[in-house]
Amino acid sequence: MMQTAAPIAFDREAARRAVLAERRRSALIDLGVTLSTIGVALLMGFVAVALLGKNPFVAYEALLTGPLTRLGRTGRWLELATNLILVGLGVSIAFRARQFSLGGQGQMVAGALIAALVAIYVPLPPVLGVVVPVAVAMAVGFLLGLLPGLMKAHLNANEIVSTLMLNAIVLRLYDYVLTYFLKPEGSSTTRSLPVQPTARLPTFTELLGVDLGRFNLGVVFVVLAVVGVWVLLERTPFGYTIRMIGANEQFARYGGINTRRTIALAFAAGGAVSALAGAHLLLGVHGRLFLDFVANIGWDGITVALLARNHPLVVPLSGLFYAYLLVGGDRVEQQAQVGSELVQVIQAVIVLLITAQVLGDWIRARRSRAIPSQEG
Repeated sequence: MMQTAAPIAFDREAARRAVLAERRRSALIDLGVTLSTIGVALLMGFVAVALLGKNPFVAYEALLTGPLTRLGRTGRWLELATNLILVGLGVSIAFRARQFSLGGQGQMVAGALIAALVAIYVPLPPVLGVVVPVAVAMAVGFLLGLLPGLMKAHLNANEIVSTLMLNAIVLRLYDYVLTYFLKPEGSSTTRSLPVQPTARLPTFTELLGVDLGRFNLGVVFVVLAVVGVWVLLERTPFGYTIRMIGANEQFARYGGINTRRTIALAFAAGGAVSALAGAHLLLGVHGRLFLDFVANIGWDGITVALLARNHPLVVPLSGLFYAYLLVGGDRVEQQAQVGSELVQVIQAVIVLLITAQVLGDWIRARRSRAIPSQEG
C-alpha cells in the first residue's frame, strides 16, 4: 500500500517575521538612497558654486543656517513647508498606485478659487468661516482629480498628458475669473477682495506675540492630512488595493481588485488633499487671490513626494527639508551673491536621481542575485 507524504507544516509566524524583515531591509535601502541623493545633490551644488568663482563655504553657510538666523525666516520656512507637505501628500497617493499625476498645481489653484468665492462673498460665523471654504475646496479638488483618473482607468489616457493639460485649463480659467469677475472695479492691480475676517486662519505671530511671519494654524491641516493619508494607505482595504496596484497592476486585476475604480479614486483623493493646500494659501497666508497665486509650489510638491518615496509619514520630513533649501537659497542670494541657480542645481539632481531610482534598483538586484548563491 502506497504511503502518502506528510503535509509540510506552514510556519505562519516565521513567514510573518520574514516579511517584516524584508520590509525593514527595503526601508533601509530607501533611506540610504534618499540620503545619498541629498549628499550628491549638495556636493554638485558645492562644485557649481566653486565653478562660478564664488566662495562655496560662504554660500553653504548661508544655505544651511539662513532659515534659522531670524524668527521671521523660520516662520517663512514653516509656512512654505506646510504647503509643500500638503501637495506632496496629495500626489503621493496616485504615485503609490504607480500613476504619475502632475495635477497638484491645478488642483491647488482650483481649491483656492472656489474657497475664495465662499470666503469672500458668503457670510459665515467663526469656525464655519474656515471649515466651509476648506470643505468646498477639497470637494472641487476631488472632482478635478477624478477626471484624469477616469480617463486613465477607462480610456487608458496618459496621466502625465491629461493632468498637464488640465493644469493649463484651470490656470487660464483662474486668470479669467480673477481678472473679469473678482477684481474690484477701478483697482489698479489684478487681485480679489480680501476674505472675511471669520475665514482667516490665525497666525502664530498673532497668537504668540513673536514674529513668525505668516506661519499659521493651517499646520493643523498638515497633522490631520498626514494621519489621514497614512491611515488610508496603510490601514484600509482601499489603501491595500492602491498598494497592490502599485506593486503589480496585472496581478491585482487577476486577484479580483477593481483596478479602474481604485485608480480613479486614488487620483481623486490626491486632488482633494492638494486642493487643501490651495485653501491654506488663501485663508492662512495671502488672504486674497492674485495672479501667479501658487507660484511653483505644486511642482515642488512632486519633488517632496519623490524624496519621501511616497510614504506619508516621511513626506513631512522631506517637505521641511525642501522648504529649508528654498528659504536658505534666498539667503544665499542675499549674503553670498550667488543666484538661485544653486538651489536649482540641487533640485535638479534630486529629481534626476530619485526618479531614476538607479541606485535602489541596483542594490535590490545585487541582493536578489546574492541570496541564491548564499543558499547554494
